[in-house]
Amino acid sequence: MEQHRTRPPNDGQRRGDPRPAPLPPQARRGPSGARGPAPEPRRPAVRRVRDGRPQAPPAQPAPRLPNPRLTGLGGGLFCAVAMLLLGFLDQLLFGGSLPVYGVLFLPVCVLTALWVRGNDLLTAPVCLPIAFTAGLFPVADDGAGLLGRLMGLFTGLATQAGWLYGGTLIATVIVLVRRVRWVRGRRQQA
Repeated sequence: MEQHRTRPPNDGQRRGDPRPAPLPPQARRGPSGARGPAPEPRRPAVRRVRDGRPQAPPAQPAPRLPNPRLTGLGGGLFCAVAMLLLGFLDQLLFGGSLPVYGVLFLPVCVLTALWVRGNDLLTAPVCLPIAFTAGLFPVADDGAGLLGRLMGLFTGLATQAGWLYGGTLIATVIVLVRRVRWVRGRRQQA
């Protein structure tokens, strides 16, 4: 069933309000035919120094690097896909070297901790071990078949635990510092 409008549209004028005073003739039409007086041309901002010499306007800031803000799920997907791609790259270029894979894990940890938005900061350290494990699948190979791949995965997790704990610790420290700054900023706004 259709709902018909019950109130008249609000055009800014109400009953009982006095009508605005009419504009003087010179303000009704400008030289270009537009309503109101002709706008003055804008001059660039020039700051004066004490001795009266003009100074150039301040320079525009340099463009900043991209600063994406990922949700908790987006951060988890980013680090899982990045580690899976780095695992394939490690397998292709270095023959599945586990120390190289561990070193490649550290920048992913830092980027994930920096790119997760303020509300989802605490999810970053949780998703990093999952991403580390996901990226180990192409790297870890201990024999033929699924059983050999699983044995290689568990061996890789056991032998590369230092990289896993180190990267997670770095991300946790970054996340905690960002969280403290975020909470302080929210308190100052309130």
